[in-house]
Amino acid sequence: MNRNCVIKDPAPGNRAQWRRSSAASAHERLAFLNEASRRIGSTLDLSETSRELVDVAVPRFADAAAVMVQDRLMADGELSSRPVDGTTLVRRVALGVAGADPDSWVKAFPVGEATVYPAILPQAQCMAGGKPLMYPALDKESARLIGASLDREEAVASLLTDSSFLAVPLRARGRVLGCVIFTRRPDSLPFEEQDVVVAEDLAARTALCIDNARLYTRERRTALTLQSSLLPVELPQALGMDIASRYLPASDLMGVGGDWYDVIALPGCRTALVVGDVMGHGTRAAATMGQLRTAARTLASLDLPPDEVLFRLNLMSQDLDPSQIATCIYAVYDPVTRTCALARAGHVPPILLHPDRSTEIIELPSGLPLGIGSDPLESRELVLPAGSVLAFYTDGLVESRERDLDAGIMGLRRLLAGPVEDLEDMCDVIISSQRSGHERDDIALMVARVRDLDPDEVATCPLPSDPRFVSHARRFVRGTLQRWGLGGLVDSTQLIVSELVTNALKHGWPPIELRLLRGRTLVVEVVDGSPATPAPRTATPDEDTGRGLQLIKRFAYRWGTRPTPYGKIVWVEQHVP
Repeated sequence: MNRNCVIKDPAPGNRAQWRRSSAASAHERLAFLNEASRRIGSTLDLSETSRELVDVAVPRFADAAAVMVQDRLMADGELSSRPVDGTTLVRRVALGVAGADPDSWVKAFPVGEATVYPAILPQAQCMAGGKPLMYPALDKESARLIGASLDREEAVASLLTDSSFLAVPLRARGRVLGCVIFTRRPDSLPFEEQDVVVAEDLAARTALCIDNARLYTRERRTALTLQSSLLPVELPQALGMDIASRYLPASDLMGVGGDWYDVIALPGCRTALVVGDVMGHGTRAAATMGQLRTAARTLASLDLPPDEVLFRLNLMSQDLDPSQIATCIYAVYDPVTRTCALARAGHVPPILLHPDRSTEIIELPSGLPLGIGSDPLESRELVLPAGSVLAFYTDGLVESRERDLDAGIMGLRRLLAGPVEDLEDMCDVIISSQRSGHERDDIALMVARVRDLDPDEVATCPLPSDPRFVSHARRFVRGTLQRWGLGGLVDSTQLIVSELVTNALKHGWPPIELRLLRGRTLVVEVVDGSPATPAPRTATPDEDTGRGLQLIKRFAYRWGTRPTPYGKIVWVEQHVP
């Protein structure tokens, strides 16, 4: 049986006491309404609130009760701007019955059924006029009309004929949400004017709770949509790195917060890892987080070092809401050299889990949080051992009223050093152990394990400073791509490599190296010792040179340069079939 249907014993003595005297009836009504106010609206759930109404009303006030609301309210939390009339689709969300044959009521009035009641019926008139309708004894013709609208004429007519029938609108904040139907069997006392007042009070309390539930559901749906659009739906595959993450908002009601994490693909199959924390919770913090995340991704596309990214992000954040302060850590990992450059702005320090299961805190200059001051930040670069795990997190994971920051970080280090190897399982263990149920701060956690690249992911070829070795570079490309099963890219890649290597030999300084990387894309990198970057230009018809970069742009998905401590790297990416 549907859990929205409440079946109870008739308990006829209660209603007899209700009618004993006018004074007693007034006292009984007051007690009844006080009890209803305590029991109705205990949750922000529309269906549960409707069940609470029928649970209170049956059998103390009526032998049967049903709650119907506009179907659009159930679907998307919205209400029609036009008046509720005979064309409005309403859905029965709760049913309560007291009697010896409840199954007949359940079959005649199933919970979840959506119906359009013709304007002639009391349900439609009640909602259209916004006023209650009472029938001390419902005639057979009216009962048949109600049954005909449900395609169950005989079944409904047998239950409602000669019953006392009361339809009350559900009105809240000047709008009709639906209606409540109360009925009493022919052998019970019929409804009176005083009962209409009680029913209106019940309906008013319930309607306000239902509208609150509607508004909350709509707000939460909006907040969750905002959150899901701001956080990455799926982390990209990073070359030479396996990544897992978790996000838990502080607010179980709204489901949004100001913490975030991100994984950003950079040229050369490098990866940027970002974790940030906006102070505060809810939609406001999430909106600020979205602005910062977008800005961080934009700055990452400029291929700046981590300290420069955070410095510019700090300047940008000062133009946002001054009351919204954030911390952030930004790291760039190069899978070829396994080097990781990191910088942080007021954020908790990252933890490195070594292959031998020992842990260390990566010491970084803390810096000020984003939005405070304009002091430059410092970065640190280190080589990560193969098999090590880098852990980024927010302070909600390690700090609480009962636990200071240092103790929380030590607890996190112990969990990281535990026997769990799988990153997803590691995240689950950390979250369940570090965050108890009463904690009220957002949490973002990201763990990344680094590994050596496989032979089918990277290939390098040192080149002497001799133009004759351009053909050697082409042969290296052809052999490598055929071994990787990328024969379709051989011609375009050979052309790209010829141009890049020729430029490096002609304009660059040694040492010169050709590198192929196979990740989300096929990357060609040519390294040389000159800081001068190539610039495309338009060659005249009489010139024999100056068209190399134009050809590269034609075949490449994208290309660019980035500086190194000893020169530069010119890189070109192509889509992998």
